Amino acid sequence: MQAVVVHGAGDLRVEDVPDPTCPPDAVLVRMEWGGVCGSDLSYWKNGASGTAILRDPLVLGHEVAGRVAEIGAAVDPAALGDIEVGTPVTVHPATLVGDEGLPEDLADRTNLWPQVRYFGSAAFQPHEAGGFSELRAVRPDQLRRLPDGVSTREAALAEPLGVAIHALHRAGDITGRSLLVNGCGPIGLLAVAAARAMGARHITAADLSPAALDLATALGADAVVDISAGDALPADVEIAVEASGAPRALGGVIAAVRRGGVLVQVGNLPAGEVSAALGNIVTREIDYRGSYRFVDEISEALTMLAGPVDFTPVITHTFDLAQAQEAFEVAADRSTGSSKVLLRLS
Repeated sequence: MQAVVVHGAGDLRVEDVPDPTCPPDAVLVRMEWGGVCGSDLSYWKNGASGTAILRDPLVLGHEVAGRVAEIGAAVDPAALGDIEVGTPVTVHPATLVGDEGLPEDLADRTNLWPQVRYFGSAAFQPHEAGGFSELRAVRPDQLRRLPDGVSTREAALAEPLGVAIHALHRAGDITGRSLLVNGCGPIGLLAVAAARAMGARHITAADLSPAALDLATALGADAVVDISAGDALPADVEIAVEASGAPRALGGVIAAVRRGGVLVQVGNLPAGEVSAALGNIVTREIDYRGSYRFVDEISEALTMLAGPVDFTPVITHTFDLAQAQEAFEVAADRSTGSSKVLLRLS
């Protein structure tokens, strides 16, 4: 089969790899669609993503959907429910490692487990192969059946939408509240659409790119702020979601939050020391909360994808598997107008 494999910084290849066998306790999925994520781009451009350093060739991709191709002989039918060969599914990419566990008060927050293997990640040795391949074996508990009416193309959004939903959950109940989303890359845009689906009263989206702001409007933003044109952020929003990961943006976003409001940081900040204006966190008593991946919001994302809000405007480009190099170049270049770039995997 073919797969998208990164060998080092600047070295991305579409190459033949052995077809996987289906272990007795696993399920083989024929992948149909995959979304290119910022971490995939980082492995390609830098040979690393955060603290995870690429040491061996790695199949990328953790935003994937496809159909069940084979079920291992030892898989308990009760673990599959109504999933059978041919069922359309997406995959929860996380595997908890070790028995260290979490304190009792954090037991439900499994995204904070001390060690987690994740599709397409070099955090462990050997690395955890991703899903940018024609076939991938997974555990039955990782499968999520697609609701009726949700295509595998749309379901490639479930993983990043789960990230956006988790960020909104970290803010508390957003129903009837005003919201600022700063940074309209794919996660920020999906946060806009999810906030609309979750009943936010007023949503403002801010970005440097007019094209990204047009997408934010299409996805449900009530107002947009073009930072590149010098437009000012709104004042006294109840909740802000910082999705740009730009330290310079923090001071302005904090100042936009009302006294006693909440700021959720979902954009990945640089790993080293950063300089940011944080004083208003104290004087305005802003709750500054981090947001990391998700617990099981990927399941909530599938339900949301089946609902009345249209999330597909975030998909701006699609490429065949053989065009992975071009897909990554487009995804990495915002001047192309790209947001979520999809690969057709089979």
